[in-house]
Amino acid sequence: MNVTYEMLLRPPYLLRGDTFLGGGGILTTFFLFADKLSKALPDSEELAKRLPDFEKLGESFNVLKEWLSSDKLSKALPDSEELVKRLPDLQKLGESFSLLKEWLSSGHNLVSEVIGPSDLLLLLGPGGETAFKATDSQSFESSDKQYKKGLLGELILLQDQLKQHEEEARRAAGNINTGSPQQKRKATDKEKVDQLQEELLQTQLKYQRILERLEKENKDLRKLLLQKDDKGIHHRKLKKSLIDMYSEVLDILSDYDASYNTQDHLPRVIVVGDQSAGKTSVLEMIAQARIFPRGSGEMMTRSPVKVTLSEGPHHVAMFKDSSREFDLTKEADLAALRDEIEVRMRKSVKNGQTVSPETISLSVKGPGIQRMVLVDLPGVISTVTSGMAPDTKETIFSISKAYMQNPNAIILCIQDGSVDAERSIVTDLVSQMDPQGRRTIFVLTKVDLAEKNVASPSRIQQIIEGKLFPMKALGYFAVVTGKGNSSESIDSIKDYEEEFFQGSSLLKKGMLKAHQVTTKNLSLAVSDCFWKMVRASVEQQADAFKATRFNLETEWKNNYPRLRELDRSELFEKAKNEILDEVISLTQVTPKHWEEILQKTLWERVSTHVIENIYLPAAQTMNSGTFNTTVDIKLKQWTDKQLPNKAVEVAWETLQQEFSRFMTEQKGKEHDDIFDKLKEAVKEESIKRHKWNEQAEDSLRVIQHNALEDRSISDKQQWDAAIHFMEDTLKSRLKDTESVIRDMVGPDWRERWLSWISRNLEQNTRNETKNELEKMLKVNEDHPAYLASDEVTTVRKNLETRGVEVDPVLIKDTWHQVYRRHFLKTALGHCNLCRRGFYYYQRHFVDSELECNDVVLFWRIQRMLGITANTLRQQLTNSEVRRLEKNVKEVLEDFAEDNDKKVNMLTGKRVQLAEDLKKVREIQEKLEAFIEALHQEK
Repeated sequence: MNVTYEMLLRPPYLLRGDTFLGGGGILTTFFLFADKLSKALPDSEELAKRLPDFEKLGESFNVLKEWLSSDKLSKALPDSEELVKRLPDLQKLGESFSLLKEWLSSGHNLVSEVIGPSDLLLLLGPGGETAFKATDSQSFESSDKQYKKGLLGELILLQDQLKQHEEEARRAAGNINTGSPQQKRKATDKEKVDQLQEELLQTQLKYQRILERLEKENKDLRKLLLQKDDKGIHHRKLKKSLIDMYSEVLDILSDYDASYNTQDHLPRVIVVGDQSAGKTSVLEMIAQARIFPRGSGEMMTRSPVKVTLSEGPHHVAMFKDSSREFDLTKEADLAALRDEIEVRMRKSVKNGQTVSPETISLSVKGPGIQRMVLVDLPGVISTVTSGMAPDTKETIFSISKAYMQNPNAIILCIQDGSVDAERSIVTDLVSQMDPQGRRTIFVLTKVDLAEKNVASPSRIQQIIEGKLFPMKALGYFAVVTGKGNSSESIDSIKDYEEEFFQGSSLLKKGMLKAHQVTTKNLSLAVSDCFWKMVRASVEQQADAFKATRFNLETEWKNNYPRLRELDRSELFEKAKNEILDEVISLTQVTPKHWEEILQKTLWERVSTHVIENIYLPAAQTMNSGTFNTTVDIKLKQWTDKQLPNKAVEVAWETLQQEFSRFMTEQKGKEHDDIFDKLKEAVKEESIKRHKWNEQAEDSLRVIQHNALEDRSISDKQQWDAAIHFMEDTLKSRLKDTESVIRDMVGPDWRERWLSWISRNLEQNTRNETKNELEKMLKVNEDHPAYLASDEVTTVRKNLETRGVEVDPVLIKDTWHQVYRRHFLKTALGHCNLCRRGFYYYQRHFVDSELECNDVVLFWRIQRMLGITANTLRQQLTNSEVRRLEKNVKEVLEDFAEDNDKKVNMLTGKRVQLAEDLKKVREIQEKLEAFIEALHQEK
């Protein structure tokens, strides 16, 4: 057995034995054997004479306290091996306990619990004096010679004193029997029993105060030692505490989606209860700080809160995912902590819901805090009120059941003692989940209100004895957690709880046992049960995860033998690097490629406007002067209002297309389609965030206006290029027009005969109208673009003579396409004539009937397109590509912090398998490290 200094510093627990929850400990013997004690003990006056001088004992404590300073203590304490040698023989000590137990069972249970400087403290009587006194100094010296100083010697001395007082009690009882009538003797005995019960209760309370004082000194001493150890952290690597290691495993498990039939069966304490039953208050008393938000009757716990309690030099709290440390001794930090918990709860609740299954993880450290992991669940409700989601009741039940289904979870069932027990819902729920009560601890809160309001106190006794509810439990506790004032401090609540139980008739009349009251005893009991459950189940859980790991590794080898086991975070980093490489590739696009794409796309976007709104109206004029004037006016209007904006739109769309091409094109065998969804999301978000430079339009407007003002074609090569550009444009328009006419009139004779396709009625009508209009154009090839009203009437009458009824609107629509085709064919013929017109252009068409002003127009348009494309390319390569790259980096950084997006973007069996494999390995490794540390602590 390893004996640590902590055991010596905490003597109240050294001799408790297996007193957990059962009521069979030494502390409870005051009430179990009160009748026998009344016959055995001397009266109070005789007892007072035998008490030693307690002032000397206090001086001894002061000397001991002075000696226990951290500096002297560190020098004076022996090492662990020497300490073991100096301890008494524990086997003999056990034999002495057995002897003591025999004496106590015969009716002389005079000790509630032994503790002191040498690990023993005799029962204290009235006035602060010891209940028993050694016969004299000589007898103690002779006893000291016969027995070694320490636990065993004082225990044997205690046995001798018990024998002496047994003889005195027998003599006193004999005198009473011989000297008084039977009726008077019974009355006297009853008075003595009542008096002794009262004296024993007062003695126990005084003992409890002494015990608490020693506990406080013990706590202060441990705090000093922990602070001294804390100062040396920077000199050596800090070793994680056992409970912190265990809590880390639970945190990982809470994020682990078990899809391989491996469930989390590791122990934790589940705090359940009806709404407003006092769950949170009990947890705060155990944590020794008011850490949770409070409300008057409203639901405050909206999601599970996992609280890891551990001992430390400072009373602090910290969230799992935050580095901020809250000082729980400062009210400002406590208020900030409560606000942060409330904010996190509200954030975890999805739209339209009232509660959330998402767990908030919090750690609390402080001197004297019992080590354990508790989960505070939302309070169980019977009715859904206004403002709550309709499924709130069912959601709370499902969350509670999910936690309680764990066969190793300890259920801390909280029952409000101030209301009728029949109104409780949680007891039925707990009895369903743990029908045998093997892992349930029942806690009755607000006992002060219950004692005041309940007509029959025996009802409280029935609850604590487990006779009122069908629910079974390991143990039953009664606590008081304040007066209902949210501003009360933990210390004031402790004082109020102590004062209440000191004067409570429930304790005086034996309805409650001493070990069943106060949150302090509850905390010790729950912690003891928690660690027993951990030691009993943790290795089995580690083996289960080991088997799961083997199964996952086998599945990976069979399905992805040539791939690394990259989890979602590692895959994201790989995809991030690929995306950044592809963005950098934009800078490697050649200027020629940029300009060709920009010029082609811009002309496709503006060609319709140039032909329909500039060229065709100008071409309808009668002479070159009017043509040039019309062109100049329309070009100026176009440049001022539309052209720069169209050019920027084209440039931005071109950049998007090139960016998309680099992002989506496959890289051969190295292409991994698992990144496609993520790349698409990054591309869309980056494009959405990108805004073109606002000054680009203004600079483009000036450049384009200057380019269109120039009419001077410098050489024959430019002239030929303009004619080629004009010819291609007109041919493209003519092809489009003929396609439109074909759709209007239906299939020609060849298609009708070879493909057996016929025209419908509308197509026949349009075909007849087209033929009639073409006759008109043959008669007058210089016909203007619009039909006169009399011409429409003439065409209509001509068609009616052939039995074709036609509407004037149909005639005009058909004329528009027929004339357009006629005009484009005429313009193409004129274009051919102008191929050799450069000489006349240089002479300004003097003495020539040939006028090629339309060629000059197309040259101006072509030159403008080239200059605009060059300008846009410079803007792209100099600024926009870099700004887009910056946006991509920002989007990737945002996605890296958003785990939900990564889960949505990187999906599939391969990703989930790698994620589960990583989690299971991590859980198994941490469990093994925890088990090793747990064995070392034993």
